[in-house]
Amino acid sequence: MFLSYILVALGGAAVALAIYIVINRLVSKGQADTIIEKAKIEAENIRKQKELQAREKYLQLKSEHESYVGKKNSELRDRENNIKSREGQIREQAADLKKKQGDLESQKGQLKAQNAKLEAKMEEYERLTQQVNKDLENVAGMTAEEAKKMLVENMKAEARTEAQAYINDTMDEARMNAAKEAKRIVINTIQRTATETAIENAVTTFPIDSDEVKGRIIGREGRNIRALEAATGVEIVVDDTPDAILLSAFDPVRREIARLSLHQLVIDGRIHPARIEEVVNKVSKQLDDEILETGKRTCIDLGIHGLNIELVKLIGRMKYRSSYGQNLLQHSREVANICATMASELGLNPKIARRAGLLHDIGKVGESDPEYPHAILGAKLAEQYKERPEVVNAIGSHHEEMEMSSVYSPLVLVADAISGARPGARREVIESYIKRLKGMEDLAASYPGVTKSYAIQAGRELRVIVGADEVNDEQVAVLSTEIAQRIQDEMTYPGQVKITVIRETRSVAIAK
Repeated sequence: MFLSYILVALGGAAVALAIYIVINRLVSKGQADTIIEKAKIEAENIRKQKELQAREKYLQLKSEHESYVGKKNSELRDRENNIKSREGQIREQAADLKKKQGDLESQKGQLKAQNAKLEAKMEEYERLTQQVNKDLENVAGMTAEEAKKMLVENMKAEARTEAQAYINDTMDEARMNAAKEAKRIVINTIQRTATETAIENAVTTFPIDSDEVKGRIIGREGRNIRALEAATGVEIVVDDTPDAILLSAFDPVRREIARLSLHQLVIDGRIHPARIEEVVNKVSKQLDDEILETGKRTCIDLGIHGLNIELVKLIGRMKYRSSYGQNLLQHSREVANICATMASELGLNPKIARRAGLLHDIGKVGESDPEYPHAILGAKLAEQYKERPEVVNAIGSHHEEMEMSSVYSPLVLVADAISGARPGARREVIESYIKRLKGMEDLAASYPGVTKSYAIQAGRELRVIVGADEVNDEQVAVLSTEIAQRIQDEMTYPGQVKITVIRETRSVAIAK
């Protein structure tokens, strides 16, 4: 490093000399002497300055090198001391291991001696055992293997007899206790469940303020009533009953739509066929929203969560359906609570039981009406909307139309029987009546071109509405005759049924 600084100084001197030569060639002799003198002085100063810097740098580097060397020497001494200390510890550990190895060798020798003694004793034991067995065989007259087999067979027979006796006692006790426990659970469940009697009917009374309002509802030549009946499928009975109009239909949903529509029309004051159709459509949409809200509220009340929204809608529709005169939603809630109570008594999951009980009659309110029993249809709907397998099986088997594979299936069957069999719960006549009317409507709706079909006047009249674009005037007469013939051939009904086919042509224009 010092040599490099010397070389730098020499380089500076060479530069100064070169400058001197150039100046000596470019200027006159007098000026060259002055410049040369100055250059010499400056070159000397540069040389001294570079030598001084080189000497300072050399001393600095030397000091750093000595410090580094001292530090490394100190680290080496520390490492050497650590190595010596570790060597001492290793020597001590080696001595301990050698001592332990000697102890192990001594113990190994002792174990070998003990094993030799043990083997000698085992040989003596086997010899004595064989001698004893030979003596026993001589005394008993059979070999040891034959004696062992006899003993095992005797023990098996004795164990089988005792086990069968225990099983019989246990089964008898279980039968006695099961009967008592089943009666206790059913009685407690019935006592803890609030019940209602059947109140469904086919007539709704709509109150009115005066005969003037009644006249406006009837309309000129009865056109308003006809429009309302055609839009809702409800027979509107206007008689001498003061301050009331009767809405007659077997379908509670239709009666509710007619009641709400009449209520809005009377409040609004504008009652004419176009307004009636508009209000009926609006009320139908509002009722759909109310059905959804009813389903949600029912699920919340029963603590049932995670149902598919389509199942919630079907639960809401139960409010407007009946089963043998018993409100279907009330019946399903009752079955759900009975199932949950019995499941709790039996140590099962009451939430699953309550869910299956609520959904057990869901097939009765399905949109489609295939040729399936309602229990099978309900199971298919539950499976379609991803319900648990035990819930699906409980729904499908609650009338024993599907094999039971879940512990919750008998609960739903029993709860449904309890809810429907109690006094005052159901009326058989109205259910068959509703089925007959629904069959008439479905028969008429099966024909092409039919848009709506309503059974009115307690099933004595079937009103069929067809599309004007699909059915002409000649086909109307043929259609009424065909429907009448099919009803006569396929259905059972009292008296006569009048079939009225309505074909209406409308032309709509908008003035702007």
